[in-house]
Amino acid sequence: MKTKGIRTNKINIVTLGCSKNLVDSEVLFTQLRGNGMNVTHESKKDDANIVVINTCGFIDNAKEESINTILRYVDAKEAGIVDKVYVTGCLSHRYKDELELEMPTVDAWFGTNELPRMLKTLRADYKHELVGERLLTTPTHYAYLKIAEGCDRPCSFCAIPLMRGVHVSRPIEELLTEARSLARRGTKELILIAQDLTYYGLDIYKKRNLADLIDQLADVEGIDWIRLQYAYPSGFPLEVLDVMRDRPNVCNYLDMPLQTGSTELLKLMRRGITREKTENLIQTIRERVPGITLRTTLITGHPGETDAMFQETYDFVERMRFDRLGVFTYSHEDDTHSFTMPDDVPADVKQERADELMEIQQGISQELNQQKVGQTFKVLFDRKEGGYFIGRTEADSPEVDNEVLIPATQYVRLGDFANVRIDKAEEFDLYGEVV
Repeated sequence: MKTKGIRTNKINIVTLGCSKNLVDSEVLFTQLRGNGMNVTHESKKDDANIVVINTCGFIDNAKEESINTILRYVDAKEAGIVDKVYVTGCLSHRYKDELELEMPTVDAWFGTNELPRMLKTLRADYKHELVGERLLTTPTHYAYLKIAEGCDRPCSFCAIPLMRGVHVSRPIEELLTEARSLARRGTKELILIAQDLTYYGLDIYKKRNLADLIDQLADVEGIDWIRLQYAYPSGFPLEVLDVMRDRPNVCNYLDMPLQTGSTELLKLMRRGITREKTENLIQTIRERVPGITLRTTLITGHPGETDAMFQETYDFVERMRFDRLGVFTYSHEDDTHSFTMPDDVPADVKQERADELMEIQQGISQELNQQKVGQTFKVLFDRKEGGYFIGRTEADSPEVDNEVLIPATQYVRLGDFANVRIDKAEEFDLYGEVV
């Protein structure tokens, strides 16, 4: 028989969605630990009596996952397995009023910028001395560094500004302090993230200051790789390319979501760029940083996308030969500009178009990977799985890109680098041996 008040509180943080959400969870984790609380992240034991769910509300699938997770813990509360269920993050921020009515047994709902209030509810103090400190939920050797919050872009399909607010850059000094702290604790790779990296600095320095930030981060002792994710093509600060080329610990890697290869559709999406300007930018990037790895994401089935527009995107992918590519089917998000348009592309057509793009990319990836056979690459090893040690090259970000596998008979220490000669290539994986 459970007796209230007997067991000591244990808090489990459950994170859904993107790496930006993960950083928010790590900050909460750090604050709670700093208050002397017993806290875990995504515990498999289900032994915590307080659960904090950090939700994602980006697209329909993410919303569904978030709601199902909340319902799971609401059921656990009703069964007496947990005492308190708190919900935070993007879904909570955007749909708080509706969710409160639908799930009244959730104990409290918090927005994306309500950390102090959440801590107070959890009977913890917000400790200013912990700003810039993070307990990682990733392997120690890599960490995400969120350089800004929110977004000022007007993209028609995107609800992120509704959930995250306007763009707010973090000062360089604060980011350097955090980077040094991470490096002291063994972090070797910093992955710079934001809703839009290229907007960094405009609000606090009155200029795009990403290049200066990267240049200063490259001086942090112990950081071997600095990787850029989520760069916006319109207004891209070209001086970033010079830093990338000249600083050896800045990865020749750029994640730049482009969304479509149709100028007409780019206009409907309010992206502020044309396909011709996009192709010129890609050419400039490749000329100024030879051998750079380019990753992009595309959307199929946006309102108004015709067969001809999709064919433009297909041809664009075929010409550009991206190293990495992901495709989303369009999600009709309320309160966005696109929501005012008819969702006129059937779901099966959206998926068929996404499959066609991934099919052509599969062939491109296979060809590009085959060119790596016989070459030797510096590889950072993340984990051991089955009969392999699994790592990544400079050209690969965790979880979303290619991996390098070597037989477990060739021992390497996780979190360390090794030189690997590639002797076999598949569409999305490389196999080799340490040399």
